[in-house]
Amino acid sequence: MRSVSFGIAAGLAFAVGAAAAEAPRDFVFGTGSAQAGAITVPVGTRYSPGAGYGFEPGAPVRADARGCASDRPFWFSVAEPEGNYRVDVELGDSDGASDTTVRAELRRLVVEPTAARPGELVRRSFLVNIRTPDFGAGGTVRLKPRERTGEIWDWDAKLTLEFDGPHPAVSRITVTPVTVPTVYLAGDSTLCDQPYEPYCSWGQILPDFLGLRAAVANHAESGESLRSFADEHRIEKLDTLMKPGDYLFVQFGHNDQKLRGPGVGASTTFRAALEHLVSDARAHGTHPALITAVSRRTFGADGKIQNSLGDFPEVTRQVAAEMKVPLIDLNALSTTLYEALGPEGAKALFPTVNGKLEGTHHNDYGAYEIAKCVVEGMRRCDLPIAPAVPAFNPAQPDPVSAYAIPSSPLATHEIPYGN
Repeated sequence: MRSVSFGIAAGLAFAVGAAAAEAPRDFVFGTGSAQAGAITVPVGTRYSPGAGYGFEPGAPVRADARGCASDRPFWFSVAEPEGNYRVDVELGDSDGASDTTVRAELRRLVVEPTAARPGELVRRSFLVNIRTPDFGAGGTVRLKPRERTGEIWDWDAKLTLEFDGPHPAVSRITVTPVTVPTVYLAGDSTLCDQPYEPYCSWGQILPDFLGLRAAVANHAESGESLRSFADEHRIEKLDTLMKPGDYLFVQFGHNDQKLRGPGVGASTTFRAALEHLVSDARAHGTHPALITAVSRRTFGADGKIQNSLGDFPEVTRQVAAEMKVPLIDLNALSTTLYEALGPEGAKALFPTVNGKLEGTHHNDYGAYEIAKCVVEGMRRCDLPIAPAVPAFNPAQPDPVSAYAIPSSPLATHEIPYGN
């Protein structure tokens, strides 16, 4: 595992309980003999709703005696109802060395690059949350157009795994329903599941860091303010899911500052909406945590970050203090990170799209560093689900040269909603 990683292995100490009366689904790949109780999947099996499993369109996959492999990324899906699942994978290729990275659903990192010698099988386990837009008696989340197309893997009733790397290979996949704490994320494009490279968010990296400690249910979406998050029935959806022992992480501000109207502002409508979400979570027995909006890359002439988010980070801090809610001050942590890298070095955290360097949304390396800031904030708050990892000092960030996780093949020139 890379030197900058403190991810999935950190969560292995937490117990994961299987949901009662629901058996695991076990899939084996390759040309070898069938195994009792497992479904043998030929490499030509395309996903179909009737079968409820199969490969998604993509790179060709070849079979060997103990699994399947490719020289390009490929995807495999399993139809499952909304909920949390433990996934156990056996990675490796009997015909040669392999190097596999695993992402789940919409590019959520769950297994960092894992090398295996020829014939070696390496086992990894992780948690995946899947969901649909429906809730209650006929309720549904009002999805944006992109959520119904390029982002649909975050909302369909199936669990999709992406196998990346220079030579990805998998021998076995076991999917088991489980009852575990869930971390619900509410926010905007800076933490949502970005569907395409070169964009990425800290919410997509958090599952790797939490390992088996908790499942991450990322309900954040590009372009969201607290107002639109409520108007699109996303809070109502959370109300049907949150339960005692879960967590609700709330990070807004980027799009809220663009709202106009009588009485609209950080100290009025934004404050009231934050307070409502905190009270709502507590009513479900769910633990709320507030996160200040991640900073933009707005350096001044003095080489320091200039606040571009108005009073929204400060109001978030005030609500957290007044309501005695854990606060992850990501605005401060990300500011320290950017300033440590400097005006030129900080550019490495952001993608360039259509010839323009971003200053709000991050690339894969940037999302990884911001996620480490979030985990450090969890550690400082003594959250029970925080990984037992060494402290991360954003004033001493990991060099970009140490980041070696391969990109996903899914890419776009479209910028996310919001800025």
